[in-house]
Amino acid sequence: MILDSVDGEVAYVLDRALDGHPPTVNEAEKLFKVKGREFLALICVADELRRRIVGDIVTYVINRNINFTNICVNKCLFCAFSRPMRSPEGYMISKDELKRKVAEAVKAGATEVCIQGGLHPYADLETYMEILRSVREVSPEIHIHAFSPMEVKHISVNSNMSVREVLRALKEEGLNSMPGTAAEILVDEVRRIICPDKVKTAEWVQIIKEAHKLGIPTSSTMMYGHVESERDRAIHIDILRRIQMETGGFTEFVPLSFVHEKTPLYRMGLTRPGATGMDDVKVYAVSRLMLGGLIRNIQVSWVKLGVKFAQFCLNAGANDFGGTLMEENISRIAGSTSGEFLPPSEIERVIRDCGRIPAQRTTTYEIIKISS
Repeated sequence: MILDSVDGEVAYVLDRALDGHPPTVNEAEKLFKVKGREFLALICVADELRRRIVGDIVTYVINRNINFTNICVNKCLFCAFSRPMRSPEGYMISKDELKRKVAEAVKAGATEVCIQGGLHPYADLETYMEILRSVREVSPEIHIHAFSPMEVKHISVNSNMSVREVLRALKEEGLNSMPGTAAEILVDEVRRIICPDKVKTAEWVQIIKEAHKLGIPTSSTMMYGHVESERDRAIHIDILRRIQMETGGFTEFVPLSFVHEKTPLYRMGLTRPGATGMDDVKVYAVSRLMLGGLIRNIQVSWVKLGVKFAQFCLNAGANDFGGTLMEENISRIAGSTSGEFLPPSEIERVIRDCGRIPAQRTTTYEIIKISS
């Protein structure tokens, strides 16, 4: 047994995880620091837990990303995408352009559009409602996965409404689910460095819980590889699992490896140059151990990791390959070179190549088609 040859304390934590006892924050912090045989044992245990919890199917979604504006009042230091109001590089797409993008997605067989944008200073509830109406004019059926907790807070402030009122209005206008982005690291000491103007941890949690209470499912995310510590990562994942125990509203967990090259945070010398490959693998593996079957689906980000390494991480606890995307701006502008589109046939080839079974899914993880 591989656990016989590793550090006794690590072996104890891994063995308990296999018996259904997820690591505590302190234990997870230790797992984030393992190397050598302990690192390999962590991967093996995470892969075994994945197999027990979700089996050998690897899912993906046919979707399109649409970033409707890059104009933003926030000055997050990890972001290379946003532009100030009067920047010549700033844009706000028109209703016709939005509808054209949705129509292209529908034609390509997409079941989801994922819509997010910067925090335009003049955007209020009506701005976001008009986006939803425009999508519905093209397709009454397509799943609208849109608007982060930060965007919800922005609407709330600009429209002088409560978060609950905003969420209820968006849902009534056709919003189906929300991306759990703007989480970054849910530790306020870290947030004060990388995104001082963004919602605080308690606000993010409150908005997510409110969405879940109203029947709006969300994803969950963590951006790592900048200034956070191993303990910060463990605390973040623990917050997510506590929310899930209370609401059951998370559909997936998506670790997001920090793309550093063109960001102010890196250029100012405030951060390390992104996560290492060891970091990436440990995030997937420790996440699987901590989340277990609470958040069943853990997604690799081929945009952040590259297709080959994303494929490898399917062997470290992950069971979803994300989406086709069709376009991707935020990581690309920050320096990612992994591309903006993967056709379903290529995603399925990558999944089969690591001995797993590809399946197309909906945003909420209902299986549409299992490929032979």
